[in-house]
Amino acid sequence: MAPHRGPASRGPVRNEVNRLKHTISALVKNRPRVLTRIAGLFARRGFNIDSLTVSTTENPNSSRMTIVVDADDATLAQICKQLSKLHDVQRVIDHTGEALVEREICLVKLRPPRERRSEVLQLVDVFRGDVVDIGGDVLTVQVVGGPTKVDAFVSTMQEFGIVEMVRTGKVVLTRGTQAT
Repeated sequence: MAPHRGPASRGPVRNEVNRLKHTISALVKNRPRVLTRIAGLFARRGFNIDSLTVSTTENPNSSRMTIVVDADDATLAQICKQLSKLHDVQRVIDHTGEALVEREICLVKLRPPRERRSEVLQLVDVFRGDVVDIGGDVLTVQVVGGPTKVDAFVSTMQEFGIVEMVRTGKVVLTRGTQAT
């Protein structure tokens, strides 16, 4: 039986010009200037990065970059090939077609009218979010989930007056015991 896949983990998403959003992981040496070299590679080749997250892994000598790119298959193959050639890159993983656990963190600062605060709090609860700060007439809320959940949360919160917002970008791991 195939592992369960949530709605946000069904592979790449097709956009209006028949290109796809692909998620790539790059395991890299955890040392200075690696991010600069990789960003430079994307810039020199004219590849656009939709989101990029970087953090250390279970091995303190390695970092994991999760890169989301909007590309056709040929461009994706070239991106993976070019990344693999970089000295500091230990491994490149194209997650196309893999069942993934995907997460983002989103912080949203809202200024809802006082009479609608309870409605905001109920919606935050529906999305399993948290109020992380209250100051005067401003609420800061956090939601963690897949990109689809975060998109829906942001869309829902817009009617309450988003003052400021930030998203981490996607981080992923393959589901279950899939080898990567």
